[in-house]
Amino acid sequence: MTEGLQRRVRVPRPLLPRRLASGRGATEQPNALGDGDARLDLNFWAMLILTGIATGLFGDAMMLILRVVQRVGYGYSVTTLAYSAGISFQAAVVRASGVRRIEALVVAGVIGGLAWYLLRQHTPGEKTDVEDEVWNGTGEISFRRSLGTSVISEIVVGLGASLGREAAPRLMGAASGSVLGRWRGLTTAQRRLLVACGAGAGLAAVYNVPLGGTLFTAEVLCGALTLPVVLPALTCATIATVTAWIYLPSHATYTGIPAYGIGPSDVAWALLAGPVIGLVAVGYVRLIGWVSARRPTGRISAVAPLIAFLILGVAALRYPQLLGNGKGIAHDAFLGIGGIGFLLALFVLKPLVTALCLGSGASGGLFTPTMSTGAVLGGGLGIAWSLAWPGGSPGAYAMIGAAAMLGAAMQAPLTGIVMILELTHSGLDLTLPLIAATLLATGVARYLDGYSIYSARLPAK
Repeated sequence: MTEGLQRRVRVPRPLLPRRLASGRGATEQPNALGDGDARLDLNFWAMLILTGIATGLFGDAMMLILRVVQRVGYGYSVTTLAYSAGISFQAAVVRASGVRRIEALVVAGVIGGLAWYLLRQHTPGEKTDVEDEVWNGTGEISFRRSLGTSVISEIVVGLGASLGREAAPRLMGAASGSVLGRWRGLTTAQRRLLVACGAGAGLAAVYNVPLGGTLFTAEVLCGALTLPVVLPALTCATIATVTAWIYLPSHATYTGIPAYGIGPSDVAWALLAGPVIGLVAVGYVRLIGWVSARRPTGRISAVAPLIAFLILGVAALRYPQLLGNGKGIAHDAFLGIGGIGFLLALFVLKPLVTALCLGSGASGGLFTPTMSTGAVLGGGLGIAWSLAWPGGSPGAYAMIGAAAMLGAAMQAPLTGIVMILELTHSGLDLTLPLIAATLLATGVARYLDGYSIYSARLPAK
């Protein structure tokens, strides 16, 4: 009995010590218990605010680098400092000649291969694996290696590598938290939480998704939806997102998405497609794990990205949409653009070229490539389903497929659902099929395997 009472002591104690007339305590609610190992004191909150500001500024800087490189590589024009584009990156890539695409990827391979090789040679043992440091380490992230990795990553993604743009701001957010935590002498537990908040805030800042970034921190990195995690995560993500509005837009990342309605066919499709997407997610995550464990080392790592990017360039002669992180692919799918053959071809090729780039030793994110894979799979399967039960929209099926794929591949269903709603500022009427498909896909993936795109990438011990 005494041990049970001790476990229900609030730390810190509330300012109003008097209990309710019932005599029951606020700690009857599990998420209102103590802060745990990471005490949320004034020192921690001060560093959290600074981490949010730094993460937002680094997000702007990384996206500026990305856009400048895209403009040089493909004529993708940024017309104002408010980050409005004359044409989309995918349109610029499609408009470019096959020769120009290959030339851009050759430059990416040469720059990326040599730069990453030299960076790793001069920073041996310095840590940049955010998930490993949050889950198993002490929250020690190397700032100089993170900065170098991030800049190189944005350059190669801007030139067409099939990797996500969010890895750089996510890493810089984590590195900012690590540096500030060390500076102020935070405990290991506080520093780990600060690093997790910075990483989630980096994702939030560049996609304008403060709720999604919060859930990413809580559900993926911390594995706990409790007040001592959600409060700092939400604070950091919000500060970073607002700070990033200095350069990045305040509107949805995917604009112009219709408000799709819901019908019986959508719900039925979600119930059938969810388990299928879960199976696909297991294979996708296993592929990521397989190539991550076989990344080249030594001098061969300096030329491996060039070889991989050349293969990607050849594939892009037929499917230029494969270049970049996949934002254009997902956007078109959400709008219902594309036939079944085209969508399913992208579904097969996008994971393969993403794994190829990652396996070459290139550093980059997997969030948007994973989402775009789910979007084209959902859109393709949805068109086929409409032949049997007309009435649904391919764009709606693409949104459902994207949420399910994200939830299953990240092993974070809440994050997957909220991300799609927040990225598009649409889809509230699709909430039920979004939940159904994501629940089933994540459940199947967890039951069969349990790895995620983040745990599968962890280096060998």
